[in-house]
Amino acid sequence: MFSINGKEQWSGWISQLTGVDLATATQLLFLIGVLDLFIALIVLLRPIRIVLVWAVFWGFWTAILRPIVGEPIWDFIERFANIGAPLALLALRGIPQKAKDLMS
Repeated sequence: MFSINGKEQWSGWISQLTGVDLATATQLLFLIGVLDLFIALIVLLRPIRIVLVWAVFWGFWTAILRPIVGEPIWDFIERFANIGAPLALLALRGIPQKAKDLMS
């Protein structure tokens, strides 16, 4: 919801990392927020492994991004649940061994 509302600090991070202007970064942030809600809805209704793999990756990226943009390393540690929750659900569903396992 912070993304959809256009959290100014996050727009600044996108601008800093990509070099786009702040208005474009804010639009990208909105799209990211909509995608996050869509992913959460899929996981809630039918936790497909490929979506869970994406959630683990995205949780890791958004957590590690904090120290990359100059925030304290503790912000990464604090957000480990963003990685751990989808990873635990993926483990319950079964870690995919082959590409075809991702779609179940």
